Amino acid sequence: MDVNTLGGALEREHRQIDGGIEAYLNSLDGPADPAPLLAALTGLRRHIYLEEQFLFPPLKAAGLMGPIFVMLREHGQLWTSMDAVEQLLADGADPDARRDACTALLSLLDAHNSKEEPIIYTQADAILSAEAGSALQEFLAGGTTPDGWVCSGASR
Repeated sequence: MDVNTLGGALEREHRQIDGGIEAYLNSLDGPADPAPLLAALTGLRRHIYLEEQFLFPPLKAAGLMGPIFVMLREHGQLWTSMDAVEQLLADGADPDARRDACTALLSLLDAHNSKEEPIIYTQADAILSAEAGSALQEFLAGGTTPDGWVCSGASR
């Protein structure tokens, strides 16, 4: 994917998020450093927010309702998995439980991203208006998830 496209920028975020979780998993063999994991979880929540608020509405309006529905459902699964990982950290769970939860999250991300990148991201630059693309790029450059925001597919 061209790194100068919206899809390229969003894929780059996927790699950064995965990398943070993987760095944490690698640290579990020694004194575990939760910082990369916490940064990855914050990044993933922000990424889901930008997709649901900036990317998905115009794609849905353009007729990609089925794929967007799948993405929203999977966002809910990812959100629940992130909540579980954060709870294990807060509870001081043993490393094997944290490893299993992080590995499960990475598996969900892999399955999700393998659909989202070729189906959704390839359409981003073609379908989004210049205004919508600019708003997404602006958010990518420094936007944050509003306090208390929860993705539409999360069960709370």
